[in-house]
This record gives sequence, C-alpha cells and structure tokens, in this order.
Amino acid sequence: MRLVLVGPPGAGKGTQAQYIASNLSIPKISTGDIFRANVSGGTDLGKLAKTYMDRGDLVPDEVTIAMVRDRLSEDDAQDGFLLDGFPRNVAQAEILRDMLKDWGQELDLVLELVVDDDEVVRRLAGRRTCSQCGRIWHVEFDDKKDDKCDACGGALFQRDDDKEETVRHRLEVYQEQTAPLVSYYADEDILVGVDATGPVEEVTQRAMDAIRPFMG
Repeated sequence: MRLVLVGPPGAGKGTQAQYIASNLSIPKISTGDIFRANVSGGTDLGKLAKTYMDRGDLVPDEVTIAMVRDRLSEDDAQDGFLLDGFPRNVAQAEILRDMLKDWGQELDLVLELVVDDDEVVRRLAGRRTCSQCGRIWHVEFDDKKDDKCDACGGALFQRDDDKEETVRHRLEVYQEQTAPLVSYYADEDILVGVDATGPVEEVTQRAMDAIRPFMG
C-alpha cells in the first residue's frame, strides 16, 4: 500500500500517520524524519540541507526531493509506505508520480484529514509548553486552570507558533499551497477525505475503514 497523508496543521497527521503505518505494516516516512536522519548521519544531502537551514533559508525543492527519492528506494519501502509532509504542492506531486512511474509503481491512495479552521485554532492555540521539561499541556483538554506544569512544576508558556494569529496565518498558507494539491489528487480519483475530529482512536478507525477498499 502506497499512500500520502495530507491535512492542515493541527489535524493530527503525525499521530494518525504512526497508527495507520503500524496497522498496515509499512514505514511512516515524513520529511522531518528524513531531514533529521540525513543531517545527523552527515550524508552529502544532509550537509547541503544544513547549509540552508543554518542560514535560516528554506531547503530547495530539489534537495528535499533527492532525500525523498533516496528514502523511497530503501528496502523497507519497496512493498509500501506512508508519506507525511510530502508532496506539499502540485509540482512535487507530479515529480513523485514520475519517480514512482520510473520504478513501475504508483500511489494507491491520498488520505485527507478534514478538520475546520476553528477546530485547528482550538487545538493549537490552547497548547501550553513547560519551560522546564518541555511537556505540552492544553488549557481545555487537560483542564489547566493554572500556569504550572503538573509533571515538574515548571512555568507554562504559549509558543509563538501556537498563538491564534500565527495559527490562522499557517492555515492560510496551507490553503494556498495545498488546496490545489487536494484538487489534483481528486482529479486522479485517489483522494478520500476522513473526518479528523473526535478521539484519536475513532479517527484511526475511520481512516482504516476508508483505506480498506483500496487495499490489494
């Protein structure tokens, strides 16, 4: 099974990717993991990416794509994979399609985690991070009435990228970049949307129910 997971920030992609990949016995491949592995491993691509990251610049598409190509060519990905965080736009989707075609492969499914903007803001803007141990709490879900970490007593703070205005800007950027990608895969007839609201286990169950008809 070869699938791509898409969805806005705060949709729970990382969590669902882990569960889905485990259920399907395929590797979860995220661009974040690939970057960390290449940089920490000191690969040529990792060294190249680090020169951009150290300057605070975005890593060019061609470097990201080369890393993805290397990862997808590894043995554990030959019978399937779950891609999280790639492709991010139509141009990358076309490159991925051509890459797989060269190997005699194709995507089976693109799973879109669907959640409305207000729910994303509720999830992300309610997060508070412990300044000492780094644990994340939620003002609503964890019923936090004070600004102290229950685990270590450290002071809690709201990260800049969890502030409502930042979250809404991230959602705008996502819509600009990814709405065309969703349309592209809908036209390919391999896009399925899954309601990503509710308990994690319920979302996983919905995802697996959506995936089942596409399994060989």
